[in-house]
Amino acid sequence: MQCPIDGTQLVLAERAGVEIDYCPQCRGVWLDRGELDKIIDRSAPAVATPQGYDDHGHHDGQKRRKKRGGFLEELFDF
Repeated sequence: MQCPIDGTQLVLAERAGVEIDYCPQCRGVWLDRGELDKIIDRSAPAVATPQGYDDHGHHDGQKRRKKRGGFLEELFDF
């Protein structure tokens, strides 16, 4: 299958037991129906965060830098 944005051949990858298509050129990600829900369900944290810390290990009083990218960047490490 070709990327609808730039025409590059899409690459098949597996994340959290779900096969996804992505473009190595524009880094676009395409999911079939229900695949995003499966990935989110399977990547839910199994261990509670210690009190006084957020999900990223920062202490409550610690200054946080804004992370570049979005939540998909955390799911897909191409």
